[in-house]
Parts: sequence; C-alpha cells; structure tokens
Amino acid sequence: MDFKDAIKQLGDRVIKLKSQVLTEEATKNAFIMPFIKELGYDVFNPLEVIPEFVADIGIKQGEKIDYAIIKDGAPIILIECKCHTGPLSVQNASQLFRYFHATKAKFSILTNGIEYRFYTDLVEPNRMDEKPFFVFDITEMKDTQIEELKKFHKTNFDFTKIVNTASELKYTNELKLLINQELNTPSPDFVKYFAKQIYPGFVTQKILEQFTELTKKSFTQYINDIITDRLKSALNKEAESQKLETPNIENENSIIGDEPKIVTTQEEIDGFLIVKSILRQIIPVNRIVYRDAQTYFSILLDDNNRKTICRLYFNTSKKQIGLFDSNKKESKIELSSLDDLYSHASTLLETVRNYDNKKISTEAEFEQSSNN
Repeated sequence: MDFKDAIKQLGDRVIKLKSQVLTEEATKNAFIMPFIKELGYDVFNPLEVIPEFVADIGIKQGEKIDYAIIKDGAPIILIECKCHTGPLSVQNASQLFRYFHATKAKFSILTNGIEYRFYTDLVEPNRMDEKPFFVFDITEMKDTQIEELKKFHKTNFDFTKIVNTASELKYTNELKLLINQELNTPSPDFVKYFAKQIYPGFVTQKILEQFTELTKKSFTQYINDIITDRLKSALNKEAESQKLETPNIENENSIIGDEPKIVTTQEEIDGFLIVKSILRQIIPVNRIVYRDAQTYFSILLDDNNRKTICRLYFNTSKKQIGLFDSNKKESKIELSSLDDLYSHASTLLETVRNYDNKKISTEAEFEQSSNN
C-alpha cells in the first residue's frame, strides 16, 4: 500500500472510531500512534520515537511532550497531543513553545488526532511561530496535502527542502483562509472593489448592502460551475461506463416498440456529479452509483437499493429531490436549478453517515456475538 492510500485509510479509520474514542490517551493510541507509524517511524523503538519526552527548562522541571521523533540521537519533531473531542487552540501549544527553543527540533506538531498543525521558526530563529505553516484534517485530506505530508516521512525527511516550502505553505494557507472569509462574509472593501466596476452611480450604504449579497451569491455560483464542469470532464468516462452496466436503462430490455421507456438525461448525470462532489469529502466516489427508473433517478451507496442517498425527479416541469431521514422516510423538495442541490449538502452527508454508522454497529454486534 502506498503512502497516499495508507493515509486515506487512516482517515477512514478515524471517522469510524471517533465516537468510541473519548479520552486523550485513547486518542493517542487509536489515532496518533498509527499516524506516526505511517510516517515511517517505529513507535516502539526509543531510538526513533520517545513518548513522554522530557527536556527540563529552567524552573519548569519534569514537563513532558507527548512524543519526540528522533534522528541521530536528537529530536527533530515534537508532538503535543490533545483529545479529539475538543478543538485545538494556541493555549494547547504552550509546552511546544517552551520546548521548541530548548531542543534541536525544528518542527513541532499540535494535534487532536483529527486536525494536525505543523509549526517551525519562520519569523524568528529558534522561536516557534504562533501560526502553523501546514494544517490539515486527516479525515478530509486532499492529494496536495498528502504530497506535502510525504516530505515528513522518514525516507524523505530533508530539513532544508521542507523549510524552503514552509514559508510558501504558510502564506498560501493564510491567503486561502482570507479568501474563504471574504467569500462567505464579504468585507465592505471587497464588495466595493467589484461594485465600483459595474455600478454606474455612487456606491451608497444601501447599494453596498445589495451588492454584498450579490457578490456572495455570484462567487458561490461561479465556484459551483467550476466544480460541476471539472467533475463532468473527469468523471464522464466513469458515468458512461455505469450507464452501460446499470440495469433499467435504455440500452437494456426496456424498450417498447421504437421508444425507450427510460432515458438517462444529461441533467440527471449533472445532478449525479454534483452529489458526488458533495459526498467525496467523506467517502470514495466509487461507492456512489446511480440507477435510473421511469419516474425517478436514484443515487445509491454501494450499489445497494436499501441505501438510497437521494432521488432526483427531473422528468417533469417541476424538478424535485427526494431526501431520506434516519427512518428512510422520503421528503420531496422542489429545486429551482441544479445549484440548489448544494444547499442540501448537510442532509446528503448525514444520510451517508447514517448508513455507514449502521454498518459499523452491525459489524460490532456480529463480532460480539461471535466472541460469545
């Protein structure tokens, strides 16, 4: 298994187990030690990983950092761990700040087993920066983040190369946060920049308020269009393959005379791709399939008709989506456009989580009954 697959598998493990991991010690054992192992270090070899690492500092005697990764007898990475049930904060990193300048370590990690924050000394030598240069959520890792993380693997670790990209990573991440903030809550200056270029008159407070909503809506639609277009291009072959393999579609025995009973439209395929783009953050896209019928277009988990994620009713003038609650009761909601599918993202994600949680629960019960 390559590094990318191993990290994504660990992310899936965290999602499945986090409801049962409720203490800091359990977080270390279930999430963080496996993470260190995937970086190529033997967590049971004190020449590579030292748990409860001690480096006395002035009057601070006996304080411990949860883990220190060792190379040539000296620490290169310090790791401070917290329980995943609580958010991380600067206060959580107080010991890392103290230990950083007292050891030879040039990198430190603050983590709760889900979020990982990587620090170094870009601002002032031998003094840990207050802001991390690399942050990720292991349950939602992007390929680009995995490539950056790979640089910390034992076989790839090169201090100079990492430092050379750390500055760029830090400012890129800060810019992304700023862009995200502006897109979700546009500032007056941000809105004015666009409003002045298209509004012929003076930008009053009333106009500013109007353009704030228009700016936010325009960026959301633009980003959604980009996502849909890219997914349509990248997944077109996969969708065509599923169309050929899926039962109840027009190229099978569903034709009366010369007219097909079932026709899978481009709009239905577009809707399917949007739902895929929403769900790919928590499950592999190959687990999401569709089955077309005469009156609706079903999107399923694991090609199982007992795990219907949603239904698209696009064969009439009034388009609707059918959403399912925990009791599999369907509720139909009208859509004014395909973009409206994004507004139901939380419900779609929750539906998939419910199916997976039931699967985990069933497997646990099976194991328990087998043991008995």
